[in-house]
Amino acid sequence: MCFPTSILTFLSILTFGADSRNLLFLNLNALTMRLQKKYFALIVIGTVVCSLSFSQETGSFTDSRDGHEYKTIKLGDQVWMGENLAFKTDDGCWVYEGVDGYAETYGYLYSWEAAKDVCPDGWRLPTDAEFVILWGKLGGSETDGGKLKETGTDHWNSPNAGATNSSGFTALSSGRSGDNEHKMYLGLMTYFWTSEDFDEDMGASWALYSAKAEFTRYGLPKGDGVSVRCLKD
Repeated sequence: MCFPTSILTFLSILTFGADSRNLLFLNLNALTMRLQKKYFALIVIGTVVCSLSFSQETGSFTDSRDGHEYKTIKLGDQVWMGENLAFKTDDGCWVYEGVDGYAETYGYLYSWEAAKDVCPDGWRLPTDAEFVILWGKLGGSETDGGKLKETGTDHWNSPNAGATNSSGFTALSSGRSGDNEHKMYLGLMTYFWTSEDFDEDMGASWALYSAKAEFTRYGLPKGDGVSVRCLKD
C-alpha cells in the first residue's frame, strides 16, 4: 500500500496517539451509529490515495492455555487470528445452546469485559483504530466487508452479499450473545469487539452482514456476547 508521509502520520496518530485519537473520536461518540459509519468512511476514503492490494501470509498459532491451534493471516503489518477465539472463560462467555459444535466452528461469544483480557500472551484485543487500518487495507468503502467474509452459505444465510474472502480473514456469521433473544442473528450478522468504549454503556465493535457487503462500526451493550479476533502484539 502506498501512503504519502502525511497519511502515515495520520494513521500513526490513530494507532498510537491516545489523546489525539480521543479528539478525533470525540464527535463520533455524540452521533448516531449511522453517522459514525459515514464519518469513518470519509476518514478512510479520504486517506486512501492509491489502489490497494493484499500482501498475505498465512501461518498458525497454538494457544498454550488449552492447546487449540488457530490459523493466522498477515495483512500488511497486522497479523490477525484467522479464526474466532475459542478459549472458554469462567465468566462472560457463551455459545448457542442446541447448535452442535458451535464453539468448534464459531468460537465463543464474549462480553466486552471478558474480551479485553481473553487473548493469549503475545496477542491482544484490537483497538478501534486497528480495525480502521484493516478497513483501509480493504479499500475503505462501505461495500468492502465482503472481502472479509467466508464465501457460500455454509456459515452465512443467503445471499451473503459481496462475499469473496479475498483477504483470507474468513469471517463466519457467529451471531450475538448466547441467549434465545439474540439467537436470530446466527447466520445473519457477526460482530468483533474492540478494546474501546463506544460510549459509557456500550463497547465499540465492527460488524458484518449477510444481506449487505458493509463493514461498519457498531455500538453494543457491554454485557452482550460477540466474537473476538485477536491481533498479534
